[in-house]
Amino acid sequence: MDGLADKRLLLGITGGIAAYKAAELARLLAKRGAQVRVVMTQAACRFIAPATLQALSGKPVLTDLWDERADGGMAHIELTREADAVLIAPASADFISKLATGAADDLLSALCLARACPLLIAPAMNRQMWHNPATQRNAALLVQDGIILLGPASGEQACGEEGMGRMLEAEALADELEGFFQPKPLSGARVLVTAGPTFEAIDPVRGITNPSSGKMGYAVARAAWEAGAEVTLVSGPTCLAPPPHARLIRVTGAREMLEAVNGALDGADIFIGVAAVADYHPLHPNEQKIKKGEGTLTLELAPNPDILAAVAGRPNPPFCVGFAAESENLYQFAELKRQRKKLPLLAANRVQDALGGNESELVLFDDAGAHPLPRAAKIVLARQLIRHLAGLYRPDPAAGRGTPD
Repeated sequence: MDGLADKRLLLGITGGIAAYKAAELARLLAKRGAQVRVVMTQAACRFIAPATLQALSGKPVLTDLWDERADGGMAHIELTREADAVLIAPASADFISKLATGAADDLLSALCLARACPLLIAPAMNRQMWHNPATQRNAALLVQDGIILLGPASGEQACGEEGMGRMLEAEALADELEGFFQPKPLSGARVLVTAGPTFEAIDPVRGITNPSSGKMGYAVARAAWEAGAEVTLVSGPTCLAPPPHARLIRVTGAREMLEAVNGALDGADIFIGVAAVADYHPLHPNEQKIKKGEGTLTLELAPNPDILAAVAGRPNPPFCVGFAAESENLYQFAELKRQRKKLPLLAANRVQDALGGNESELVLFDDAGAHPLPRAAKIVLARQLIRHLAGLYRPDPAAGRGTPD
């Protein structure tokens, strides 16, 4: 259930300069395991050649409603019967208008009208065209009809202007599609996630921190959104782009993180503490840069608050999930930590496997025992963790206790 393996996607391309992004999108979708079939409007062929998309998808590109290569000569019927979803990227203002009115005067608009699968569109146009009341009415009508809009984004446009109307980048669209196909066991739940390191200042230019990249926490936030949750992410300093659908709260130190968590906890159903919080902070940080000397420097350290314990120890706590990184005796130390903090679920890994990389291994600990997850990309592990969590948070009596796939 990870990635786009074996998903059959129909990629529609309409006329607009953003059509060049469709080539990279087709490549990414195929790289993630999808079977991609491309349909182009005549206007799209003015911006990018069908041969390019044929080479990237490995299948003939269709542009004509009367193409006789389709079974029974009815491409507008047969194409969507074989597809898991249709994605139009870019979707021009003109094509959005066609969808809103039910026009079907070319192959792409006809197959959208006759489709038997979900339809997602990625709008792309000049900012004035996007904000035009007619376009806004059409977009609202598409949402009302169950069509999913991906974007647009704001930024510099080909015409030289800047504003809303840019098509989402290819990688963002591929991520959106992956999220669309994930199960939604946390639909309606509100999830609060902490991620990244904390930085405890010694002086204005130095501090105590750790090498946590934040990748696991960001992957967990993304996986929770994919599972249907409303996500708030409290993040220490990282260089990562946040999940686009999460509410992001940036913090620096552990005490600031605790304050942010306390402020976001109201209404939270699930708390997942992934952040690698520093255990101590300098008791008397210098306001000015400490000058280098020949002697030793002594720092007096005070303990930082235990954020996970503070949340789990509330009178009516949310469902709490902890993380532990151990350098030895992982099973023993992780289970002791889970019991000490009274957590229903704890995920643990070895420090050597966890920090900085794009892959890791996890062991999930709950009341039923230990559940090892083999080495995989962090987003794959995050999805397995969320599915296991969902089984504990919302147990299905017919399926038994939640277990990782």
